[in-house]
Amino acid sequence: MKVKRTTLAKALIGAVLGAATILAAPVQAKEWKTVTIALEGGYAPWNLTLPGGKLGGFEPELVANLCARIQLQCNLVAQDWDGMIPGLQAGKFDVLMDAISITPEREKIIAFSRPYAATPATFAVTDTKILPKAGPTSAVLKLTGDPKTDQPTVDSLRKELKGKTIGIQSGTVYTKFINDGFKDVATIRVYKTSPERDLDLANGRIDASFDDVTYYAANTDKKETASIVMAGPKIGGPIWGPGEGLAFRQQDADLRAKFDTAIAAALADGTVKKLSVKWFKTDVTP
Repeated sequence: MKVKRTTLAKALIGAVLGAATILAAPVQAKEWKTVTIALEGGYAPWNLTLPGGKLGGFEPELVANLCARIQLQCNLVAQDWDGMIPGLQAGKFDVLMDAISITPEREKIIAFSRPYAATPATFAVTDTKILPKAGPTSAVLKLTGDPKTDQPTVDSLRKELKGKTIGIQSGTVYTKFINDGFKDVATIRVYKTSPERDLDLANGRIDASFDDVTYYAANTDKKETASIVMAGPKIGGPIWGPGEGLAFRQQDADLRAKFDTAIAAALADGTVKKLSVKWFKTDVTP
């Protein structure tokens, strides 16, 4: 979620761990009335920047609903992905919401709400000779994250992608999956943003990309990327963790609890399902 956003670069983890140690000391409970929430504003349909600069998409609409439930004034700001976690730890933001996958690695430095979405990922190509086009009702292959269990699935993909160039956005769980599984048989090209990668794929500078299914579903009908199609299996399951959640500083347990209550209510009354169908054309309810 960036999506699927999960594994952090080792250098970033080291830097943030130091800050987290300092900030993790007990602090007096804060009376929350206003919070600042950072989103990338460039990962449609999760979040995007509308004409005029306003943030829209699945997450801005969902968080507006959540904030109303817990009577908080929530101010949304755009922030590049690689500056989000340092900005959170420095107090620049109070909450992160950017399709951030919940993983044990991240839980060492930040705290997460309960998941509000859980989505599979897949490859995309312009040449279906590389990988066959995925059908709209294709089953999701469940990977555990254990190489011994997952290897047969990865091996079949390695054969098809041998000698190819695969594009991936930096700093996501997908980055680790592609690097660990394919860097010895394919060239891995890392991009700061998914749209930059998509343009290179559409223009033949890379052979395949890997990202969230919901991202591709909403972004492959644009004129400049119309040649891109989802291909190969949809991959989900425990390998991506429990899903996407809001991120908080570890000491802000009271704020996290407020949002947990709101997410539970939004899941129970169908709000999450309604918004996910609107923006993703599929139900991403965890």
